[in-house]
Amino acid sequence: MLCIGLDPDPKLMPDIDVLQFNLAIIDATSDLVCAYKPNLAFYEALGIKGLRALEKTLERVPKGIPVIGDAKRGDIASSSSAYARALFDIYGFDAVTVNPYLGHDSIAPFMEYADKGIFILCKTSNTGASDFQESLCLEAGADSSTRPLYELVALKATEWNTAGNIGLVVGATYPQQLKKVRGLCPEFPLLIPGIGAQSGDLEAAVRYGVDTNGERAIINCSRQILYASGEKDFAQAARREALKLREQINKHLATSR
Repeated sequence: MLCIGLDPDPKLMPDIDVLQFNLAIIDATSDLVCAYKPNLAFYEALGIKGLRALEKTLERVPKGIPVIGDAKRGDIASSSSAYARALFDIYGFDAVTVNPYLGHDSIAPFMEYADKGIFILCKTSNTGASDFQESLCLEAGADSSTRPLYELVALKATEWNTAGNIGLVVGATYPQQLKKVRGLCPEFPLLIPGIGAQSGDLEAAVRYGVDTNGERAIINCSRQILYASGEKDFAQAARREALKLREQINKHLATSR
């Protein structure tokens, strides 16, 4: 269930080129992961050089390992269509993260790629997530009953999932909300960030994130693995940290079933 976020930050990396850093991390960990998740912000911040590094990074990921483009896109339909083409047709991501704030028409262009995954932001891992996501909102057609906004997002996602390619992003930093979302969407894949530097609850993430078969949870960790060492042994240190985290996930999975 381990996913590694390929989020190269020159301020935290050893003195090495971003591309060489990524390639070393992939080579050291590809037998331990279910997916990789590059956050596009870290590459865009480096300009054209960063985007070229992203392209070369994607080429290095072994076939059979999905790559999730963490882009958090979402705009009016014409703009979202362009975003979807860029992420799926140009970069070739297997799945992407999208922002549902603008509603169905902003997500629809991504859903048209029925062979690709779409992870809708639902309950994000950051501390400010509750500013809006916990707000009580009227549930349409429910006699003035209310639900937190993140629950309405989860319910809408079930309506939109006509191609069976939608999942949700729910942070490990909010275990009770994760449990609630899993109850609302029992068969959805869940992308679960927040483990490591954000101090998410790994045991709860496994217990509440998996489906009834003990599957469909993608537990992401970035900084804890990438920057396990700031020296020349960074790749070996990353492997040790990834292996330790994978073993912890499997232990929690065994005891939660």
